[in-house]
Amino acid sequence: MADNLTAEHRQLRDHFIAQSNAHGAAVVDVAGDEKGPPYTFTVGAWRRFHVPEAVTIGLPPGAGEILVRNYVRRAGHGEQFAPGSVWDDLLEGVLVTVEKVSKGHYFTYFGSVFLLHPDGDFDAVQLITATNDDAWPWESDAPAGFGQWQPLLTASHAPESWTPGVDGP
Repeated sequence: MADNLTAEHRQLRDHFIAQSNAHGAAVVDVAGDEKGPPYTFTVGAWRRFHVPEAVTIGLPPGAGEILVRNYVRRAGHGEQFAPGSVWDDLLEGVLVTVEKVSKGHYFTYFGSVFLLHPDGDFDAVQLITATNDDAWPWESDAPAGFGQWQPLLTASHAPESWTPGVDGP
């Protein structure tokens, strides 16, 4: 793989490896634009701890990094993040749940991870946040546009690992 990379890509890959060795994962912030909301994702969690890479979408500046770093730290110490479970201590004042990311979304939301895993042979989860009023993106009482601001990265764009209100939020 390394022979096929440009010098710039090799340097970036080496940076991601160094960051994952030092901090559990590198964190990449992507600014929002007219095409979509901002998002933050990890690079190296799978390589370092064999825990899924993580992405969160639509959070204010800085909040996404705090959330994914807390996830990596805790997952790296063995905490299990079962889809549909809810945490109230990953991001202060915000409920968070986890859903598996469909492979069809990997390149869009985890492009840099392919520098470490060129065949896409890694697992990934989405850290989904509720509103301040504890509404989830798929709920009918969620604010207008919340589901578009925080799209679910499953094949159906709805929770697939649990049934909302039954065995998940």
